[in-house]
Amino acid sequence: MVAISEYIRFIKGHTLRPTLLGFAAAVGIVSAPLHAQDEGAAPAPKVSVAAAYTQEITDEATFIGRGEAIDKVSIVARVSGFLQSKAVEDGSAVEEGQLLFEIEPDLYEATLEARRADLDRAEAQLELAKLELARKEELLKRDAVPVSERDIARANELVAEAAVKSAHAAIQQAELDLSYTNIHAPFAGRLGRTETSVGDIVGPSNPPLVTIVRESPIYVTFSLNEKQLITVLEQLNQTTSSLAESGKSPDVFLELPNGTPLDEAGKIVFVDNRIDPLTGSITMRAQFENAASLIVDGAFLHVKIQALQPTPRVLVPQAALQRDQRGDFVLVVNSQQMAEQRYITTGEVVDTAIIVLDGLQAGESVIVEGLQRVRPGVSVDAVTAAESIGD
Repeated sequence: MVAISEYIRFIKGHTLRPTLLGFAAAVGIVSAPLHAQDEGAAPAPKVSVAAAYTQEITDEATFIGRGEAIDKVSIVARVSGFLQSKAVEDGSAVEEGQLLFEIEPDLYEATLEARRADLDRAEAQLELAKLELARKEELLKRDAVPVSERDIARANELVAEAAVKSAHAAIQQAELDLSYTNIHAPFAGRLGRTETSVGDIVGPSNPPLVTIVRESPIYVTFSLNEKQLITVLEQLNQTTSSLAESGKSPDVFLELPNGTPLDEAGKIVFVDNRIDPLTGSITMRAQFENAASLIVDGAFLHVKIQALQPTPRVLVPQAALQRDQRGDFVLVVNSQQMAEQRYITTGEVVDTAIIVLDGLQAGESVIVEGLQRVRPGVSVDAVTAAESIGD
């Protein structure tokens, strides 16, 4: 029994030793790579940065405007009759006084002749009344007729004079009606589509024959909010009533519906006398020469008003700008060479840069390349944008 117990202890002692040795070896194997990893930690990601800079910017305010013809008239026939001729084609440019349409004049010519005959008859009646009055006055001097007959003769003369005046007025009306059979352009402009055809009966109660629009010069109407209005007035030292009359009013520029800038500046010629309480804006009107007829009545356009003096603004490359649910932000490399998330308020785009209205100071470095390699709070190896980042 003693021999057997000693043998068991011998076996257990030899069995445990290899196990303990194997465990120690395993721990050593596992520890070695971890130790090596600490010694060879990954280097800080390399990024390209650019400094925010200041530039003198002439601020621009953009609005939606609408073209409005200075003169726009629907041509309506002032007398009734058959449309005898059409002297111009639809869409034609016409000069002031140019003949557009002719209404059949025969009836009005005949009416004028009848009114002239009425005048001749009235003048003859007046002459007869004058003779009768003279005769009665002579007889009254001889006491050959009573005073009442002289008075009747004088009244008849007055009636005849009134008839002559009425005949003259009827002739003037007939002449006007005859003149209205020829319809002329009231001003230089361009015609629209004619709504009637030769042979139709036209008149004051019928639809307009055509619309004529003056294309040059032309108005563009737009609205300015209260803040922008006050800024403009303060810079110019003007009031709303004097702004349109002043030679100091800012230039107004247009962007045509196809995105092309109009190579012509306009001037403010009208400022409304009240701010719309619903929109908080005031209506203004600018006048453009429109030499190339690119501004069309009723067209919607982008109106831009430039400030009179440039303002220093902070800009950063657009490549640095990122956006999340909270808004626009950039990654700034701080003095500890760590990436810092900075939310900013942006303004207009200027070439390849964007204006920063708030959240960033000139001189601060923002990451423009390698953004996918970093996250806020990590150290970075920053190089200027002119240097290569490499892989």
